Amino acid sequence: MTAPIRAAWRGGWARLAEAVLAVLPVDEVEGIWQFQPIRLERRELGTAILALRHGDRRRIWTARYALTIRGRERGAFEHSLEEVGSGPVEALEELLVSVRRRLGEDDAPVPVPVDQWREAALDGAPQP
Repeated sequence: MTAPIRAAWRGGWARLAEAVLAVLPVDEVEGIWQFQPIRLERRELGTAILALRHGDRRRIWTARYALTIRGRERGAFEHSLEEVGSGPVEALEELLVSVRRRLGEDDAPVPVPVDQWREAALDGAPQP
């Protein structure tokens, strides 16, 4: 990962990756898609969709974060993780479209390599 990409990831996405990958079985994560984060007043809001393979089924999760970027509470971070659907392994595209519709997102999410999330989570973890 190049230095500018790494620097951008130290914000909300890196913290979300660390929180999510601490809870979900990392070896089952097959795909991650991120929506463009938005800035609303003093906060940055981000949403990602994660696909996990569990046997012959695919489970779909949404992960969200809110990072305070200005003001007295700068650096405050909140996140959530919710399973929003499941289906046969072959139905990935249909599952992604239905999640996007439920989220009310107009723009398509951008696929992100799972390894990039793993690296971001490790970069944020305390070093021995």
